[in-house]
This record gives sequence, structure tokens and C-alpha cells, in this order.
Amino acid sequence: MDILSTRGLDLWYGDNQALKHIDMDIPERQVTALIGPSGCGKSTFLKTLNRMNDLVPAVRVEGLVTYRERDIYAPGTDVTWLRRQVGMVFQKPNPFPMSIYDNIAYGPRIHGVRSKARLDDIVERSLKGAAIWDEVKDRLKKSALSLSGGQQQRLCIARALAVEPDVLLMDEATSALDPISTSKIEDLITELKEHYTIIIVTHNMQQATRISDTCAFFLLGELIEFGQTTQMFSMPRDKRTEDYITGRFG
Repeated sequence: MDILSTRGLDLWYGDNQALKHIDMDIPERQVTALIGPSGCGKSTFLKTLNRMNDLVPAVRVEGLVTYRERDIYAPGTDVTWLRRQVGMVFQKPNPFPMSIYDNIAYGPRIHGVRSKARLDDIVERSLKGAAIWDEVKDRLKKSALSLSGGQQQRLCIARALAVEPDVLLMDEATSALDPISTSKIEDLITELKEHYTIIIVTHNMQQATRISDTCAFFLLGELIEFGQTTQMFSMPRDKRTEDYITGRFG
């Protein structure tokens, strides 16, 4: 079952075409990795999936992007609803300058949750879901900014989980972290795919092979190859894919 699909997706920043006719079907409850050299379009593609590019001036999108067969760029689409279904975790941890508890409760409160008992439950469940509850349960009223970088990133994952999304987008979510924190988040991603569809942008080829089920290779705004990660890394169909994953360029 495919959860997100694109057909003929083109995107421009002003006169610069960043995505060129991307056709892709992203399977549900798997980890899909987007790889490719810097500036190849992978982060831009990721942001089209929950319309984060709407926030960038002079962006123009053509083609079809669907989430559960709904055209997300159709007139009248509720973008707040879309971003609740398709959450995002950024490269640099970005906790709000408030308590750990309030970071997690922020989204549910925006969506109308007022009951303290329900908020308490959401906060605990989300922090457990992001494998950080045991580290922070005794200091929920402390500032989220007091956490380490790896903890802040897991807090941001918990904050995304708090609104019960269907899909998690992760834009190089471990690139700013040390190896131990990176390993914890990779383990977490593997656990989360039982309940969520996860799409990650990564520059780390080993990470892509460790945690992804399917993989997409982008180059100069084009989707060069998309398929099972094991197949792509053992027998890539395109010479450009082989050159990239063996380190000949990029």
C-alpha cells in the first residue's frame, strides 16, 4: 500500500528548477531514504510532501502530489491538517524555549486538547515513543534547552508524535549528532516504522543501508533510481547510482 505518491512533480525556486518530473510511490510503514549529493533536490522533495515549501518565496509547484489518494495541492486543502498527518523533524534540533512538558503539549493544545489528564497522557506516551521518557520524566518542568543535542532531537521527534501523525519526514535528523545519539535515533526509527511511515534525507550511505527499506537516489533535481535498499546497494541499475554509493562523486 502506497501512502504518498508524486506524478510529474516539478518545482521551481524563481527561475531555478529544483525538481524535474518526479514520479514516486512511497510505501506505507516502511523507512524510505532519500540520498544524493548536496543540492540534488532531496530536501526540496521532502518538503513538498507536507507543503513546507509554501513558506519559501517564489516557489512554483506543478504536477500531482497525493497523500492517501488526496491531492495535497488542490485548492481548499487544509495545510494545518496536512502537516498534522505528515509531520517533520528538522536537521538541527529546534525545541521551543519552554519546558519539556510544554514542548510536547504545544501541538495537542493547538488542536484543542485542554484536559490536563489527557495532556499528561499524550506527553508521557510521546516521550516514551521517542525513547526519552526515562531520561526526562523527573524534569518535565525544566527548559527543553537544557537537554543535550541528541536528547533535544528525540524531544523534537516526541513533539512530532504528540499530534499522532501518519507520516514522519526527517531532514538529516542525525547529521548534527554524535555517534551514540545517532545510534539511538536510528534504533528509534526502526521501532517507529511499526506505526508510522518514515521518510529520511541522509548523506550517510551506511545509515541508509542500516535503517531504510526503500531508497531513492536524486541527482540534479531528477530521480535517477528508486527501489529496495538492499537491491540498490548491491546491484544498482544505473551507473550514476553506482558511482555515487561507491564514493566516486558526491
